[in-house]
Amino acid sequence: MTSDLGTRPAAAAAPEESLEIVPARHPMTWVAAGVVAVLVAMAGHALVTNKAFDWPTFARFVFQKSILEAVALTLELTLFGVVAGFLLGTVLALMRISRNPLLRAVSWTYTWIFRSVPLILQLLFWYNLAILYNEISFGVPFGPSFVSVGTMSLIPPFLAAGLGLALHQGAYAAEIVRAGFLAVDAGQREAAAALGIPAGRQFRRIVLPQAMRTIVPTAANEIVGLLKATSQVYVMALPELFYQVQVIYTRSGRVIPLLLVATAWYLALTTVLSIAQYYVERHFGRGTQRTLPPTPLQRLRGAGRRR
Repeated sequence: MTSDLGTRPAAAAAPEESLEIVPARHPMTWVAAGVVAVLVAMAGHALVTNKAFDWPTFARFVFQKSILEAVALTLELTLFGVVAGFLLGTVLALMRISRNPLLRAVSWTYTWIFRSVPLILQLLFWYNLAILYNEISFGVPFGPSFVSVGTMSLIPPFLAAGLGLALHQGAYAAEIVRAGFLAVDAGQREAAAALGIPAGRQFRRIVLPQAMRTIVPTAANEIVGLLKATSQVYVMALPELFYQVQVIYTRSGRVIPLLLVATAWYLALTTVLSIAQYYVERHFGRGTQRTLPPTPLQRLRGAGRRR
């Protein structure tokens, strides 16, 4: 009886060695992939065969001088709004996390107002600022003024549009930057202070690199959104991309191909921003992984060597 019990584990182990491992099957994923492939093929076929898209007209206007100048103006507005907006947002974020109740209240109020008012209303307000103030004076607060300048000459339409975009973006950037700072564990700052590291170096070497991991993805989304939000500047008659496309198709009657021109340029610009976002995130993610994942270019090179 003892010998039978001793041989049972060996006998039970034999069938396990002969078991065949069958991979799990997911037939519905193949069905879904087939449906998606059919839809993609239908969309591609429509783009090629539908004459209403008028691809020759698209090719004629996509690199036209007026369109390229409009793209340049769109990039200038975006750059102005991003730089000024995030500088203002950083100041507001520092005010919000400060110990001074007045600074916190002012920062919260600014964010509340500028996030509540639609961007197009803010643009129209800045465009019509001369109705409120015929001139802007510089001097002693509540005292005499030394220099006075006409509002229309001091704030031309481009600057009014840039201010509207920057002030609007600053409210969102403040929350993004504040969230990044709060994501850093307070214990790290306390440990750095205990080691005698100066406050400025704590911020540059400890707080900022870790905060950027939280800030960059959301900030990149905001930058892409601001790029597309420049299309609302058309209410100020600035010849940015969307406004210029409207002018051309109003004169020519070629609505669809001109809208495709704007679509292609917005896609190209957002693609460049997305690529830049990938590399910036990869740069600030160096401390989270021992070996960084390969970039798309490195993957292509590796695939070429294997072939």
